[in-house]
Amino acid sequence: MASGTMSNNVENLSPQIIRGVVREMQELVTNPPEGIKTQINEEDVTDIQAYIEGPAGTPYMGGMFRVKLTLGKGFPQEPPKAFFLTKIFHPNVASNGEICVNTLKKDWKSDLGIKHILLTIKCLLIVPNAESALNEEAGKLLLEHYDDYSSRAKMMTEIHAQPHKSSKGAPGDGPLAKKHAGDKNKNISAEKKKLLKEKKRTLKRL
Repeated sequence: MASGTMSNNVENLSPQIIRGVVREMQELVTNPPEGIKTQINEEDVTDIQAYIEGPAGTPYMGGMFRVKLTLGKGFPQEPPKAFFLTKIFHPNVASNGEICVNTLKKDWKSDLGIKHILLTIKCLLIVPNAESALNEEAGKLLLEHYDDYSSRAKMMTEIHAQPHKSSKGAPGDGPLAKKHAGDKNKNISAEKKKLLKEKKRTLKRL
């Protein structure tokens, strides 16, 4: 989306609504819900992005999923659009990342806030809804072959949703330790790349 369109979006919303959005975003950053990290775009408050941790006990566990909410000029009377920016295998997520959930359709109410939407998306990772599937293949597998659905979703999570870990201040930080760590990391990353290549090949065959 062009930045011009984005700034027009801000201009289309009343200052009162924008103030409300900024207030809610600041609250989300100060007191984040469990497993949800929100980012504020200073230039365009209508462009809301957050990271959602894959919930435990689901095929998405261990993944970090980036989502985006776009507030249209009809907000809050009209629901925002929600997208996964991280690739995910899920019945309620279309190939372009668009999320289908009743909260953002027929169940929308103008007093539902951004926090509620993000929590609803997180719940969707725990309890997918095969009835309103945007990804028919995922919906069919969920209903008929859960194990296949689970391993496919897990594989996509391992390939596309891995958080980047930085190892700051690791013990034994001498130059020699760093060299050994570097060699070790090279081997590990080579093995990881090999595994990911094999997984991608498997995905293509499915």
